[in-house]
Amino acid sequence: MVEPLVVIGILVAVFVGYNIGGSSTGVAFGPAVGSRIVRKVTAATLFSVFALLGAWTVGRNVISTMSSDIVASSAFTPEASVAVLFFTGLSLLVSNLYGVPASTSMTAVGAIVGLGLATGTLDAALMFTILSAWIVAPLLALFVGGVIGRYLYPHLDARFAFGRLQDPLLALDRSGRIPRPSINSDASARDLGGSVLVLAIACYMGFSAGASNAANAVAPLVGNGTVDTSPAVLLAVAAISLGGFTIARRTLDTVGNDITDLPILAALIVSTTGATIITVLSWLGIPASLAVSTTSCIIGLGWGRASRVQPLVDIADPTTAQSGTPDHKTGALSAAPAKTADETTSSPTVGDLAEGAVPDPDRQLPDGGPSPIGAEQPDVLSAESLFDAGAAARIVVLWVLTPTLAVVSSYLLFLFVL
Repeated sequence: MVEPLVVIGILVAVFVGYNIGGSSTGVAFGPAVGSRIVRKVTAATLFSVFALLGAWTVGRNVISTMSSDIVASSAFTPEASVAVLFFTGLSLLVSNLYGVPASTSMTAVGAIVGLGLATGTLDAALMFTILSAWIVAPLLALFVGGVIGRYLYPHLDARFAFGRLQDPLLALDRSGRIPRPSINSDASARDLGGSVLVLAIACYMGFSAGASNAANAVAPLVGNGTVDTSPAVLLAVAAISLGGFTIARRTLDTVGNDITDLPILAALIVSTTGATIITVLSWLGIPASLAVSTTSCIIGLGWGRASRVQPLVDIADPTTAQSGTPDHKTGALSAAPAKTADETTSSPTVGDLAEGAVPDPDRQLPDGGPSPIGAEQPDVLSAESLFDAGAAARIVVLWVLTPTLAVVSSYLLFLFVL
């Protein structure tokens, strides 16, 4: 007879995976859906396939770490497994309520750490390694974003423009008895190349999301022996896919809360950087947050862009800025205007593509190409990409606070209740 707590644990795991799929699908495939490269159903299908590929390969290392390495697997009683999964689901709720990309992975590990401290089974050396990775990963993403934003982004933006296709690049042809994939033959070579790039990065994000997030849903169940690793991966991806086909449709309508206002080129840079960092960490068996890495890259990209017209000291401390400098806007990169001062059409944002309000893709570059560092006009740059130190500080505080609360709450729960 199956114990009720085992059933509850599986149901909570499915709930966690369902919410992960709902949020991750929009972030990964928001630019692709907004550009009309694929429809929502196709996006959910591709996300499910690549999430399974990531979870089945690299994700096994993360499941192993969270199910038996941070604490002994014997500590994962049915009650403990349900409690850990509850804290993981709670982090998703907090993230959605406050609109801040809190880390599901960090919160799940925090709950496991609380269990380990209460039971005396915590591997302190491994946790030191994981904490070090949690510090290095966002700093690396911040650095990469800053370098690209300051030195490379204007040149990339001057040479790459992404438009919105009239018909999806990939679709299912339902005219026959058996649906089959079809390709938009009317797409120009320029749009085809950009579309392939956007779609490839979206699939890469799906791979990374599966590799890092599957463990958040099923690691406690693997730890207590309720399910083996392979069935657990299938369970996690099934729940994630269910979220991708259902609640992710709303996320895809808004094209991802964290990237809606990003120029699509910036979204691709952020996605590639964040996915690469998390894939490497997942391969090493270290649970880490895709949301934290991508958001750090967004902050760095905006900081780098803003530094082209303003000293870094003034960006970090707006009170020292001289009069006449542009106002800082919340978020690292925000929607760009349709026309800049030199009448050059700016890059469309992900949100623009979703709404169909896209500037002319056949924009002409000003003579001499992008302005050099220190020569860009503040009224042009201020609408595109400015760093907000206050917003960044608020995000970082919640990143630290959420897993800390998970550790304390979990520790007290396992010490005095379970």
